[in-house]
Amino acid sequence: MKSVVIGTAGHIDHGKTALVKALTGIDADRLEEEKRRGITIDIGFAHLELALPGGDTLRLGFVDVPGHERFVRNMLAGVGGIDVVLLVIAADESIKPQTREHFDICRLLSVRRGIAVLTKSDLVDHETLDVVRLEVETFLRDSFLDPGQSPIIAVSSLTGAGLDELRQAIVEVAAEILAKDSTALARLPIDRVFTVKGFGTVVTGTLVSGTIRKEDDLEVFPAGQRARVRGVQVHGQSAEHAVAGQRTALNLAGVTTQELARGMVLAPPSTFHSSSRLDVSLALLPSAKALKDRARVHLHAYTSETIATVALYGKKQLSPGESAFAQLRLAEPTLLLPGDRFIIRQFSPVVTIGGGVVIDASPIRHMPGLEAFLKVLREGDAQSVLRTRIARRNHDGAVLSQLIAETGWPGSVIESHLADPVLQGHVFRLGDRYIHMPELEGLKLFTTSSVARFHRDNPLVAGIGKEELRERVHAPDEVFAAALEMLVREKKLNAAGEVVHLPGRGVVMKDEEAESKKIIENAFASAGLKVPALKDVLAGLRVDKARAQKIVTLLLRDKVLVKISDDLVFHRDALADLRRRMATEKAKSAKIDVARFKDLTGVSRKYAIPLLEYLDREHVTRRVGDVRVIL
Repeated sequence: MKSVVIGTAGHIDHGKTALVKALTGIDADRLEEEKRRGITIDIGFAHLELALPGGDTLRLGFVDVPGHERFVRNMLAGVGGIDVVLLVIAADESIKPQTREHFDICRLLSVRRGIAVLTKSDLVDHETLDVVRLEVETFLRDSFLDPGQSPIIAVSSLTGAGLDELRQAIVEVAAEILAKDSTALARLPIDRVFTVKGFGTVVTGTLVSGTIRKEDDLEVFPAGQRARVRGVQVHGQSAEHAVAGQRTALNLAGVTTQELARGMVLAPPSTFHSSSRLDVSLALLPSAKALKDRARVHLHAYTSETIATVALYGKKQLSPGESAFAQLRLAEPTLLLPGDRFIIRQFSPVVTIGGGVVIDASPIRHMPGLEAFLKVLREGDAQSVLRTRIARRNHDGAVLSQLIAETGWPGSVIESHLADPVLQGHVFRLGDRYIHMPELEGLKLFTTSSVARFHRDNPLVAGIGKEELRERVHAPDEVFAAALEMLVREKKLNAAGEVVHLPGRGVVMKDEEAESKKIIENAFASAGLKVPALKDVLAGLRVDKARAQKIVTLLLRDKVLVKISDDLVFHRDALADLRRRMATEKAKSAKIDVARFKDLTGVSRKYAIPLLEYLDREHVTRRVGDVRVIL
């Protein structure tokens, strides 16, 4: 069963609601005030099923909109998800101001198919009807409702004249509408919120993408609440699921009517994010006044409405009829995705002045080459769009969840589009992260140069620690690890434990540094266990304190010297000899106390206690009370 959503458009009192009722038998005016005043104030809904030529059923959802200029904002809430428009023009009044504005809105929203309907044909004679038809033909020429492609049908909702012809035309037009993608990620812009006794919270909207099923968990954007789908209705009938393109009602658990409002969007949880900044392609109507940079406007997209500031890219103002890239900075965040259409209305007086399409709902500030990037997003194929989105994040790359949120495409679709670039080496895949290969090569080059710079600045240090290097190149852990692994495999870097250095590069010492190293080592080697204070040894060197400390660090790293406490450093040979003496002592007695240790080594208590604690840590001895057991 094919589902198509049809929206009405046209001036007030031109018979839109009466036409919907004549076609469906449903009065779309549901408010008491609408019935009392005889005008449509808010959007209304109806449905109808017609037979397709092949025997299938066509399920039509009608969105009836108000025609009064004061209620254009309500009209805009209803037309965002329509497939076909019925442009309603009364035969006794012809084209009026809201006829023009509504038609402009349909064009700006990129509605592609529709029918012009001349209502109230019973109120005029044939000659007048022919004149009106000519006026309408002229008005619609070279548009998506051009008379050469779309019919103009005269009807009377009162007598029923022309209704059968209109139904047939609807079937023919609807047959040409491509079905929306039910496998995409679901989004339902909310247009009504109410309570049904015995069921609780109910919302309605036109499902613009994907599928929603009973028991699905959904997130409310931009508020962030979670809701569970208790029940689904499609065009007034209970269903197990709703698919893209259907008028949908959901009975929700977990949220109240006070927490929901028109303009919010339901979507899978933890998938998308609301945005307060949108990079867009913006077009100004020829009838509009010039739009200045930083101008404030009313922004309408699907069922949402907010105030936005227009920041034009590369222009100080947009002239009537012109198009440009711009950023919309929203007063309230909303969930929109690339490809979504929108309308802008002048801040005051409030009239429709333009519209456009969202290109990027996740803009990066101060991005170089922005206009070229936006052109690729607007004009490129899916593969180019993804590669460009990945490349803009430099060597950080983009994880799959980011690409899903930015594009609205399912993960499987993204992985399919990126399979060839990965295979061809244009994109590097690291788990769920994708990195533009030139950016990864740039990271590798930067990493190598950072190590070389470290060697130049620290000639007395064998190499740079991995974590310090990662912080210098500002890369995520897994990206840095992959780049370093490649560099080691390519023999451009060596990694020994936690230290990274250039191949063949060791410590480089000047003559006075090499001499100082020898002095320090000899001072401790000749002292045995009665070592001097480190500061006293360093004070007698020809090198400055900073270089002397680096030499000590080098000796400690190479384990020539061993630091056993904050104040005591020993030569490794002295400690090795101590271990041998302890082994000899064990043959005489399995236990040793401090006094015996002092006699054995010839050191004072100042050295004996730290040395015994060192032997405990090295598992040569184990303290038991006041004695040590030699292990």
